[in-house]
Amino acid sequence: MTTYQEILKELNNKIYKPIYFLFGEESYFIDKITDYIADNVLNDAEKAFNQTILYGKDSKIEDIINNAKRFPMMANYQVLIVKEAQNLRGIEKLAYYVEQPLKSTILVINYKYKKLDKRTKLYKILNKNAVLFESKKLYENQIPAWINTYLKEKKYSATPISTQLLTDFLGNNLSKITNELDKLMISLPEKTIINPEHIEKNIGISKDFNDFELQNAVLNRNILKANRIIQHFGRNTKDNPIIRTINTLASFFIKILTYHFTNDKSKNNIASVLKINPYFVKDYVKAAQTFNIKKVVSVISLLREYDMKAKGYNNATTSNEDLLKELIFKIMH
Repeated sequence: MTTYQEILKELNNKIYKPIYFLFGEESYFIDKITDYIADNVLNDAEKAFNQTILYGKDSKIEDIINNAKRFPMMANYQVLIVKEAQNLRGIEKLAYYVEQPLKSTILVINYKYKKLDKRTKLYKILNKNAVLFESKKLYENQIPAWINTYLKEKKYSATPISTQLLTDFLGNNLSKITNELDKLMISLPEKTIINPEHIEKNIGISKDFNDFELQNAVLNRNILKANRIIQHFGRNTKDNPIIRTINTLASFFIKILTYHFTNDKSKNNIASVLKINPYFVKDYVKAAQTFNIKKVVSVISLLREYDMKAKGYNNATTSNEDLLKELIFKIMH
């Protein structure tokens, strides 16, 4: 299976393959590869006659194959892009074309949000004769590093707290993250080190009232600060859903439990085991001193209980704000 970086490197070096079958749950990488091919293989004059975009819901496999078998006009290649290919009926019939593709056609198939069955004839032939790329969702613990890489390419950087804020608020939707980062960079000069103040001003994520700050309030047993954050969440429920807050706390306490049972507690090893930025290791050292193993296990049990209540189980009347107040009180006592 070809990687995203390998595909872009070849495309940048003008090494083109007859078929690119791009599938998987993460649309961002699929779109980036497709856009690169659409923007760079042909010049503007060549595109008029040699670049075609079809949509799976409006096309038949026979139409795609017939288009793919056309020869380019006054150009070395024709580019045929099929979007929403997951909506195509009888996509397995594409195997007949994949067996002997036309080398002057660059066929790009966008098969989003689904996996291709590896047992099928189509998958096996694609794996042999095409560029086959599975676009996987990144885990949330991979997002801060990904943000850093993205910013570095654009000649920006960010503080560890800033990347964590963005991750907690935006999750692992790369398209959403890049949209917000691009808007942020428009307003800031190159080489800016992005901090929470920049994020609050340009994206709207409060630097004082967020899941990360609530986590710190719990860590420091700061009841006043925790209640202020929870009250803010209660007034802004759309941007601060309780399920996300509980998931953030659950991830934190599971990491504390892992820290307790890790023999090598050196900074680098803990960062590697917990899959966190070394900057945050000190928080887990303090957390382990504050919450012993018995308490951590109890808190994880509480988080599961309140996750169910927030979803409506055994709870008909308590508001999310009051649920969160109860939960945080129990965690800190």
